[in-house]
Order: sequence, then C-alpha cells, then structure tokens
Amino acid sequence: MFSRLSRWVLSAFAIISVVSAANLDDVLKAALAAEARWDTPTALLLFKQADTLHPNDAVILQKVSKQYSDATSDTTDPVVKQHLAAEALVYARRAVTLEPKNPVNILSVAICYGKLAGFSDTRTKLEYSRHVKEFAEAALALKPDYDYAHHILGRWHYEVATLGVGTRFLVKLIYGGLPAASTAEAVRQLRRATELAPEKPAHRVELGLALLADGQRELARQILGQALAMPKCEKYDDESFARARAGLEKLR
Repeated sequence: MFSRLSRWVLSAFAIISVVSAANLDDVLKAALAAEARWDTPTALLLFKQADTLHPNDAVILQKVSKQYSDATSDTTDPVVKQHLAAEALVYARRAVTLEPKNPVNILSVAICYGKLAGFSDTRTKLEYSRHVKEFAEAALALKPDYDYAHHILGRWHYEVATLGVGTRFLVKLIYGGLPAASTAEAVRQLRRATELAPEKPAHRVELGLALLADGQRELARQILGQALAMPKCEKYDDESFARARAGLEKLR
C-alpha cells in the first residue's frame, strides 16, 4: 500500500523543493494555487509543509484534511482510498479540537466519516453514519446557510431512507436502528443547498437523486439534466456527473 501511495505523490517533489526554503506565506500561496488548479498531490505536500512551519493551525490542518479527502478521487485503488480518507479524518479532528466552533472544520469530520463508511463493516458503517448526521447538523447549527452542510445532511437522509427492507430490519434487530430519515427531508435540504450555491453542480446532482428517491421522476430527470449541462467547478464534480448519469439510466 505504501509504495502505491509514494508513487501517487512523486510528481510533486520538484515543486516542493522550489519552496522548501521559503517562508510560510510563500508556501501557503503556492498551496492555494495548487488547490485552485486541482493539483491535489502538490497542494497536499505544500499544506503539510505549512503545517511543519506553523504547527497547530486549525486552518492549515483543515486544508490538509481536504487534500487527503479530495485525493480519493485520484485513485481507483480501494486500499489507497481508505488510507487517504483515514488520514483526512485525523487532520479534520485535529482542526476541530483547535477550533471546535468552526463549521468548516466540523463538516470536514462529517465528510470523512461518510467516505470511510464505504470501506467499513456493518457495525462500523452504522456508527459512522450517525457521526455524519451529528457533525453535519452541528455545522448547520453554527452556520444555517452553509450549503455543503445542507448537501451532506440531505444526502444522508435519502441514502438512509432508501436502505432495503432486509438491511433496515437487520440494522434495527442487531444494532438498534438508525435515526429517522426521509426522502422528503433530503429534497428539502438539497433544494436549500442548490438555492444557496446554484453554481455548484454537485448540489443539483444530489437534489436530482433525492427527487428520484422521493418518486418525483420527471423533476428528477430535469434537475439531473441541468446538472450535466453545468461547467465543472470542484475537483470532485466528475464523480458527481457520473452519479447523475447513473441516475438518468434508472429513469430510462
């Protein structure tokens, strides 16, 4: 696993050496520029260098967490994906410890748990699902107009609400069940995310999928089509577009 991770970051070493003797401001400027062009390996190493230059800075730690999280889009290897998501959670939790009232830090924890749930056994997945809801709601309590917090909470609602009957029965029987979820609440949360940030296709994709889960097929088709016509604005939008196309396939 570690050899694969090493190969993943080798391309950034030359850029890091250019700023190795620079001050914190120069490193952060280079890191933000790399992040803006979706060069995640370079951004990750630069933000980690910034962490070395200025330890225990919650903003820098959250940025390191985000790069690890975004890096999961750069590999198809599930072992590497899980490792990256686990590292993202470590840094997100450190950021929350330093700034426990920062909604960005708090939502980062929710996102990390959501990614890690995909690699977990049923008991751990249940625990992580509860954390996703808990931290997303905590972020919204601090910042009610936080579009990504509405996004994460909405996605949680429709994914939990659409669990199969057999899975839901086993979860309730063995693990005590999950918090109440509904596709109607998913639609409400994701519609709010879209209203707050209409330029972000990921919100519209998840709204379309929530509408599909809620049985509103024609409106789901319309919203998913709108999303696919939008320009990419975030690194993970390619994954969102793939989810939209898969949703439209279900409407054929």
